[in-house]
Amino acid sequence: MKCTRISLDCEVEQYKVNNNMEDGFELFSDVIIHGWINPAGLIRIERDDGTVVCPYISHRRGKTFLKNGDYIITDSDGTKHVCGEDKIWNRYKKN
Repeated sequence: MKCTRISLDCEVEQYKVNNNMEDGFELFSDVIIHGWINPAGLIRIERDDGTVVCPYISHRRGKTFLKNGDYIITDSDGTKHVCGEDKIWNRYKKN
């Protein structure tokens, strides 16, 4: 069956460190040890105690770790997604 996605209004914001846009942080060492994602391009934040953490967005499939240039999309129902800067304007149009 062929379908068309139903459009939803959403907010699209490029991720910025220290703006409370993420759902949480994971230690960079845990990301590497558990092999959750290729670490190339991941945003890494060094805290005052020297630990390095990576911000993420939570969703029903788990966590999406944020990379440099990523956008956070929040649908009108509150669901969050992450989209790279290389695809954002092919998938979303500005109103």
